[in-house]
Amino acid sequence: MKRILILFLSILIILPIYSATSDLLDADSYGINTILSQISSPKSPQIIGDYVVFTAASNARHTGIVFDFENFRTIHSFERLNTYDYDGKEVDSVLFYILKLPKNSNQISYRLIIDGLWTVDPNNTIKIYDDDIKTELSRVILNRKEEMITKVVESNTVKFIYSGESGQKIRVGGSFTNWDSYIYQLAEVTPGLYEIEIPLASGTYYYNFYKGVNSFTDTKNPDKAYTPDGRVASVISIN
Repeated sequence: MKRILILFLSILIILPIYSATSDLLDADSYGINTILSQISSPKSPQIIGDYVVFTAASNARHTGIVFDFENFRTIHSFERLNTYDYDGKEVDSVLFYILKLPKNSNQISYRLIIDGLWTVDPNNTIKIYDDDIKTELSRVILNRKEEMITKVVESNTVKFIYSGESGQKIRVGGSFTNWDSYIYQLAEVTPGLYEIEIPLASGTYYYNFYKGVNSFTDTKNPDKAYTPDGRVASVISIN
């Protein structure tokens, strides 16, 4: 009986960490995999495509988050992302929660609940005091400019756009480079915003972004397909 009780209590502790899984089921797997590949350590909230990524230290038993657009009534649990070495041994972990950007909002206010204690996000420097609820909140400013997406800007020119963490080296490659990703590197025009304009003839092209040896699809481009050689890629067409 004692062993059963201990097992039951263990399940109660573990389940909240993974309860956020259902919140991700509506997101496309390509986009989620791309986001997960960019999570490495706790940092300020990061806007990637149509999602905001919140991260937290993994030493807490449970971390949750509540949002203003839900009147702070629903606690969403963080999940754990583990990092392993070549021998399959866990070397690090980070807690994360991925939020689909709410419609018609330019900013999000929120609080964290870490092991039962309500607090602002220690990784976010943007904080405000809400007079209505008499408490301090963390805030994320959302940028919804239409031009912040990969698109055809002239009859034969495509502007490839990637947004993420500042200080990265982001490349683009695709069927127009024979999948050589070292021909074009995007320029960081503002902190976290990378762009490059490439002239291309009329037609349909497959492409992916690259960081180091890793490739990933364009999360802001909903058009994706399998290439003839079986890879998943973003798609853009020029008429």
